[in-house]
Amino acid sequence: MTPTVRDYRPADAKAVADLRRAVLPYRLATPQGIAWEVSTAPAAQCLRLFVAQRDGRIVGAVQAGMLHDAQAPGQAAVSLQVHPGHRGRGTGHALLTAAEDHLFAAGADRIFVRAADEPGTPAFAQRHGYRRARPAHYLRLDLTSCGLPPLPSALPSGVRLRTGADFEADPRLLYAADTEVTADEPGEVTVDAMAYEDWLLHTWEHPDIDLDLTSVVTVDGKIASFALAATDGDARYSSAMTGTRRAFRGRGLARLAKAFSLHRARDAGCAEAFTHNDAGNTAMLALNRAFGYRPFAATWRYVRERAAD
Repeated sequence: MTPTVRDYRPADAKAVADLRRAVLPYRLATPQGIAWEVSTAPAAQCLRLFVAQRDGRIVGAVQAGMLHDAQAPGQAAVSLQVHPGHRGRGTGHALLTAAEDHLFAAGADRIFVRAADEPGTPAFAQRHGYRRARPAHYLRLDLTSCGLPPLPSALPSGVRLRTGADFEADPRLLYAADTEVTADEPGEVTVDAMAYEDWLLHTWEHPDIDLDLTSVVTVDGKIASFALAATDGDARYSSAMTGTRRAFRGRGLARLAKAFSLHRARDAGCAEAFTHNDAGNTAMLALNRAFGYRPFAATWRYVRERAAD
């Protein structure tokens, strides 16, 4: 039986979150986060979320949007999930087709899809015209049993540890740090600096971001490094971004920021922590493994180029 593919409705938020958790246990998914992302998407993103319904149950979903902040125009991204019990029945094909039709109509020339390194994925991608591009890794840390490195008993002169909540009155300095660090992330897509108003809405005010667990390292009053934290309210923590501004690199400040955030997460009752690193981000991979993170899932990014007319 071919599933019914339709646009997401606000009442679908919990079902889509449950589906994402079942398919992608290494990524946070909350109903409030999904509803927020759809309702606040900028017009230039042309975001649409489709769901596949069979016998009244949502068995698949695909989110499709333009990478409107990429330096090169015409790039887009798709995130596809099909429940394991409903694969091999045309659901993935129906959802991906709906996403591609929407994106090509919106002007996409290149579509990226992130997929788990599972049996059947390469063949599915190849059938739909995608080639495998860049690998990445999801890592997991058991906060209930790991021995986190202790925080230093004293900080170097001029260095302070603060939380994201300390910047609620004016987060512009954190915005500047985040955009600088993001621009240096390895990957196929180079992004322009996000406008402050967009960053405020889609990063800082995202309901999954936890400002109390977000850590900030300042040096002589200037933001040097930070670890942006997200939680699902159910004992799971995720690194949303960790980085150090260019002028302060090579001093162990990212390690300090992450350690402070992880200690606070464990003290707040978080039981497990997840993070995601591009395979080319060797420095951050090494840092995470030093904390005790271990490989949890391998993924590949696939890309499809629009055929010439």
